[in-house]
Amino acid sequence: MKRTAVKDLLMAEAPKDEIIVKGWVRTKRDSKTFSFIELNDGSTINNIQVIVDDNSPAYENIKKLSTGSSCAVKGKLVESPGKGQKWEVHGTEIEIYGLAGSDYPLQKKGHSKEFLREIAHLRPRTNLYSAAFRVRSRLAYSVHQFFQERGFFYVNTPIITASDCEGAGELFRVSTLNAEKPPIQEGKADFSKDFFAKQTYLSVSGQLEGETFATALSNIYTFGPTFRAENSNTARHAAEFWMIEPEIAFADLDENMDVAEAFVKHMVKDALENCKDDLSFFSKFVDKELFSRLENIVENEFARVSYREAVELLQKTDKKFEYSVDFGTDLQTEHERWLAEEHFKKPVFVYNYPDSIKPFYMRKNEDGETVAAVDLLVPGVGELIGGSQREERMDVLLKNLEAHDIPLEEYQWYVDTRKYGSVPHSGFGLGFERMIMFVTGLQNIRDVIPFPRTPGNCEY
Repeated sequence: MKRTAVKDLLMAEAPKDEIIVKGWVRTKRDSKTFSFIELNDGSTINNIQVIVDDNSPAYENIKKLSTGSSCAVKGKLVESPGKGQKWEVHGTEIEIYGLAGSDYPLQKKGHSKEFLREIAHLRPRTNLYSAAFRVRSRLAYSVHQFFQERGFFYVNTPIITASDCEGAGELFRVSTLNAEKPPIQEGKADFSKDFFAKQTYLSVSGQLEGETFATALSNIYTFGPTFRAENSNTARHAAEFWMIEPEIAFADLDENMDVAEAFVKHMVKDALENCKDDLSFFSKFVDKELFSRLENIVENEFARVSYREAVELLQKTDKKFEYSVDFGTDLQTEHERWLAEEHFKKPVFVYNYPDSIKPFYMRKNEDGETVAAVDLLVPGVGELIGGSQREERMDVLLKNLEAHDIPLEEYQWYVDTRKYGSVPHSGFGLGFERMIMFVTGLQNIRDVIPFPRTPGNCEY
């Protein structure tokens, strides 16, 4: 007989004379004439109660079970007389797959997130993390759904690259050279002897490669892992993270913002419709304002303000910030959150940043001072999306490369897209983990990625 998921049993419309449910024991209690367990199989945050009478053939095995043990239960699905649950299982047979010993670390509730991060291989069995990763799974589906329904093509860009998209230099090097005794030429490591015959890295972004496909397929998106060797232990940074990066041919900055707003609203609406139980858990135990914040996203248009106007707003407020803000400085998280949470009280696009603080590929505006860049700031997180209209004019792009001291030979392939049939185009990047943080209310990126990679931590 095929097993039935706990989620489907709890949604059953009528009793069932014979079912099999399989999962892990969350809790167990015994009385004089029967025992019962709460069983969970990960399909839902909710458990199903299994009761076994002392005269049942299953009684001997249920007595052996402990929290964390795995088993299969055969029995009947019947109406439950208890409060808060419609159905329960009266077990007639139990097959034990694996017993959990007395040292099982999740026997008690109330463990700190810090402790659970140390046992990342077991933490998905807790309510908090099983809910987080079910939401993550649903949002991943929602990403593809949004773009596929709008005619975007999914492109897999390289994980190993010779390009530093951001120009930050904080990249993980990929090399087969002997780290202790590399070949030396003119006093430096000779990377011509390396596997790829040049210096290569783990990618921090698929944007540049994605642009080349947008000049052929018009609308594309990437969705994959990216890496940054930034020695930062903040709650918002990880060395390995996932990015969604669409590129839209023939689109200016306004259309770019339109797509970004529709994308965020689509994911939030999808989560509200399909992750109700998990979001209810987060609303109860993590963020009391979660539902009102998410519904505000769906129901209201996002604000739009220029960087210059945003700076003026920040300078005029009576709010005291740790970092001062002036035209030409990058906005800090405290500035971003004030704009989204206190001033606009909803997501806000900040656009047209000074060219001095933005990468070489962003399109210069006619004022000669700013570029067509945009960040989406959201309550509770700060920056969620960063994007721009790309510089499609070859002469301007060449000047940008020179101004950023970037060798032309390393980006000749990128310049070629401006040489042969260039078109206006725009795109953005959305950090997937930050989106999950926003939807769940969780405040640390380590809690929304299965196996976090942070400075000093790569245990699995």
